[in-house]
Amino acid sequence: MTVGILDPADLPARRRLTDQGEPVGLPLDGWRPPPAPRAVALEGRYARVEPLTPDHAPELFDAFEADPSGRPWTYMAHGPFADRASFQAWVAQVSGRDDPLFFRLAAAAGDRPLGVAALLRSVPAHGVTELGSITLCPAARRTREATEGLFLLMAHVFETLGYRRLEWKCDALNAASRRAARRLGFRFEGVFLNATVYKGRNRDTAWYAITDAEWPPRAAAIRDWLDPSNFDVDGRQRRALSALMDAATEGRQA
Repeated sequence: MTVGILDPADLPARRRLTDQGEPVGLPLDGWRPPPAPRAVALEGRYARVEPLTPDHAPELFDAFEADPSGRPWTYMAHGPFADRASFQAWVAQVSGRDDPLFFRLAAAAGDRPLGVAALLRSVPAHGVTELGSITLCPAARRTREATEGLFLLMAHVFETLGYRRLEWKCDALNAASRRAARRLGFRFEGVFLNATVYKGRNRDTAWYAITDAEWPPRAAAIRDWLDPSNFDVDGRQRRALSALMDAATEGRQA
């Protein structure tokens, strides 16, 4: 996957010179701060996204319990949860908040729970928000449903709300999250050392992002991957999303 750090050679295209010859950022003519993310329901072909509520806790708990090792929560600040009551209490605590704004991801067919995700650290004045706290149930990993659920949130941020930047941050040691970020088109920006402490341990944080200018080809790659024609009768993909994303970001044919 070649979605990488911005080349310093590209920086001149992102600046202008003042009358005194000093480089400054480009003007944002006509740009207005977007609204803060709100609790909305989003529908796709394979998945649906809706605000997380305490009523969702029982089925989500059962779906997460398919992996009793607690591995889905290893890199989360919360969890694992010892029992149904503690998970119910956590859902009650985080649901209904504006930031982080938690959503339940579910399969469109049968309403099977897929996991949770949130929009957080939103700064409408700068047009920046983050897609995070993504925790997928074991059966949802590497599925069309989970991919589309995250895509629905990404598209909502850029295409409906009009944000300039969507971030993805994770423990730098979380290889699965880093692969997922690249697969969805997030560009790696670097690692912040000693960025935070959670569960009594250090976290070096890997930063990824997509800007509004980068979004259209990335969105097209994900839509191409999600197209029913990309899957055979057994549901196996014909073209990998990582290959489609590479082609989109490099401007070549997949």
